[in-house]
Amino acid sequence: MKRRTFLAGGAAACAGAALSMSRLLEAAPKLRVNGFELLPVRATSRTVWLFVRLRTDAGLSGVGEASDAFGFANTTAADAARMKSELRGFFELVDGTSPLEIAEYRRRGLPLARKGGLVSATAFSAIEQALWDLSGKALDVPVYSLFGGKLRDRLPVYANINRATTRRTPDGFAATAKAAVNEGFRAVKGAPWDGFPPAGSPAQAVESAVENGIACTAAMREAVGPEVDVMVDCHSFFDVALAERVAKRLEPLNLAWYEEPVAPERIEETREIRRRIRQQMAAGEVLFGVAGFAPLSRDRTVNVIMPDVKHCGGLLELTHIAAAAEQEGVDVAPHNPSGPVSTAASAQVCAGLANFKLLEFQWGEVEWRSDVIDPPERFEHGTLRVPERPGFGIELNDRTIRSKPSA
Repeated sequence: MKRRTFLAGGAAACAGAALSMSRLLEAAPKLRVNGFELLPVRATSRTVWLFVRLRTDAGLSGVGEASDAFGFANTTAADAARMKSELRGFFELVDGTSPLEIAEYRRRGLPLARKGGLVSATAFSAIEQALWDLSGKALDVPVYSLFGGKLRDRLPVYANINRATTRRTPDGFAATAKAAVNEGFRAVKGAPWDGFPPAGSPAQAVESAVENGIACTAAMREAVGPEVDVMVDCHSFFDVALAERVAKRLEPLNLAWYEEPVAPERIEETREIRRRIRQQMAAGEVLFGVAGFAPLSRDRTVNVIMPDVKHCGGLLELTHIAAAAEQEGVDVAPHNPSGPVSTAASAQVCAGLANFKLLEFQWGEVEWRSDVIDPPERFEHGTLRVPERPGFGIELNDRTIRSKPSA
């Protein structure tokens, strides 16, 4: 092809693309949100994924996820009904509006979410996620483009093996940790103190649980070797003295982090533990907003914060939380023991965070996870490829969802 012909053809193509984008940009604000649905999918006896879909008058739809708002207990049909009621309240704030009007949704919805507790915060965040997915699709760009672009094509991911570990023994944790590493993951996390005796239990029962958790952690380390990162989540079962004692017992295992030995809202206790131990600390699974995370970041109360796109206020709030943490020299490793929609949403925002460290992935929970979205998640050598398609880069597979039990 002659240079003049090539340039002319290229100019025509660029003009065509510009015209197409111009029409898209012109049409996108005319879209109107006009419906929502909650799609519960029972993954296991204790896990229900709660997917949210916003619809528009042009047939375009966007998705979000509202899972894990009901604690460690099984999500019931009554829980799902409560979530649907909360979602309806936040949907009313966007009904009949353009999905691009996210700032207005945040202005009206954030005060309600702050007052309403975890379920309300999760509902607010799910609608916000779906608005970003819709916006990206309406503008024909990945969501990360709406946040200033990406810094990385792949995200390092760690395998949360906790739910896949049905045998809560050292051998059980070792087996699942090794299986995850054999699939290419270079970091694993377990919660070997789940089921810890409640306050007031006999000292012997407490000591037995402490020793089992330490043994399970040691077994994970031995199974995966010294080159793989190992983290433990204490799920806030300890007090300061016990947290210090356990941490010192774990020092030879060279943990990547020691997570939430006490509840993250207990800032002074968290700081005291941080002063007493050598391990890196992480916290912040279900905190909400910049204000919720600021005490953890301030003066590096912890080394790593863990905002969850489902609970923290959504994608935009997560970027604000990360920016505030960056000023304090604190890394961000988003909490994400969730379904594939939450993972897709998290990937879009993590792609551009300067202080991003790792993204959590709920490993080994169900073998059909990859069938829930199209295209499925792409893991390669312990990393997740950031989707390049518009929005979050995924669509729900309704056929698979319909074939599974709900809450």
